[in-house]
Amino acid sequence: MYVCVCRGVTDHQIRAAAREGASSVDELRDCLGVASRCGKCSALAADILHESLREQPPQPALYYAAG
Repeated sequence: MYVCVCRGVTDHQIRAAAREGASSVDELRDCLGVASRCGKCSALAADILHESLREQPPQPALYYAAG
């Protein structure tokens, strides 16, 4: 579904951006242009982003415990 009509951004694009590391509406704005014109889509874009981030599997730790 279209989330940002001004820029033609869909929920699929927002979910893909979340998988690629976007974690805020500001980052979505930078990479997709969402919420950069009228701003009416920012709340829905944030909801979709946060839902996508919750659904992602946890990332493995990049360090080892000393012991």
